[in-house]
Amino acid sequence: QVQLVESGGGLVQPGGSLRLSCAASGSIFSIDAMGWYRQAPGKQRELVAAITSGGTTNYADSVKGRFTISRDNAKNTVYLQMNSLKPEDTAVYYCNVKYYRGSYDSTRYGYWGQGTQVTVSS
Repeated sequence: QVQLVESGGGLVQPGGSLRLSCAASGSIFSIDAMGWYRQAPGKQRELVAAITSGGTTNYADSVKGRFTISRDNAKNTVYLQMNSLKPEDTAVYYCNVKYYRGSYDSTRYGYWGQGTQVTVSS
């Protein structure tokens, strides 16, 4: 079993900042990619940012230059620093990890966090 504990969401004014954290634990041999997705009401879930085990990052165009994803491999934790937040960033943010269960199993598994609400409003 895998657990993802997300934290850091909340209400912030436009132009403000928030930092999301997602810590993974459980039956994990190694973690490959980690990422953040978001889903606004009435919209599909979309990728916000992702980071590979080697540190390569990928961002949605809408957040480039404002959001920064990072990870602490020793803690199996991924972070999302969100600056210059806009009302359109309002959504539930979900953590996702791609991981391996053991050296004997080449399957890469995925797991979602429970989501954390981010609301940007004055």
